[in-house]
Amino acid sequence: MRKKGFADLFFVFLLLYLFLPILATMLYAFATNWNKTVLPEGLTFKWIATLFQDSSFIEAFGRSVLLSGGAVLLALLFIVPAIFVIVLYFPKYEKWIQAAVVMVYAFPGVILAVGLIRAYAHIGVPMILAVLGVYVISILPYIYQGTRNSLRSVNGKQLLDAAELLGASKAQAFTKVLLPAVYPGLFAGALLSFSVLFGEFVLINLVVGSRFETVQIYLMKKLSTSGHIASSVVFVYLVLMGILTFIISMLTKRSKGAAKA
Repeated sequence: MRKKGFADLFFVFLLLYLFLPILATMLYAFATNWNKTVLPEGLTFKWIATLFQDSSFIEAFGRSVLLSGGAVLLALLFIVPAIFVIVLYFPKYEKWIQAAVVMVYAFPGVILAVGLIRAYAHIGVPMILAVLGVYVISILPYIYQGTRNSLRSVNGKQLLDAAELLGASKAQAFTKVLLPAVYPGLFAGALLSFSVLFGEFVLINLVVGSRFETVQIYLMKKLSTSGHIASSVVFVYLVLMGILTFIISMLTKRSKGAAKA
């Protein structure tokens, strides 16, 4: 009983340690003043309203969505078909994809940014396109794992063979049988990739900076001018990530349910 009580106490302390700073930041986004008391002296929606009336924030948010969504879309168009082919028909080559996945984690953002600047800055390639290409490669682990798990959970190769035995062409078997069976896993991987890219700061700041201001760069600027606005940006970001996490959870449950069925 004593061990169980200690474990519960430690768990509560861990939750407070993890969530108290987040809760304080969210409260500060709605605080009128918070200087002399433990809790805010008043609550207001002024800072949230001010944030969404700022055209710079709206533009930065749009750029983040465009850059992150564009990278995810390119990955779905070019990387996912390659993963399908390798996992279904050439599984012996999966080791090369797994090696590429490991290599993605081998390059810190600062070193990668310096390499991009030295490689592309003097040959006329827009640096934002170089960053977009790096983003596509950087989400390879999430796209690969989500695609692979989805295919394995529904026995993708057997599903395709069964559809072809029943008279479907390869294209019909792929588009009408396999894709509907695995799309929850693919969509969950895409949303996870989007959430990771949306919060990326080091690479875009070092390579492009204020020339292509994203939400994270906007947040960095506001940290030195207005703590309330910066907290509002964090609050909006947390709400967005919470929504994405909920959708990913639902899709994962649906994918597991389809696999059991």
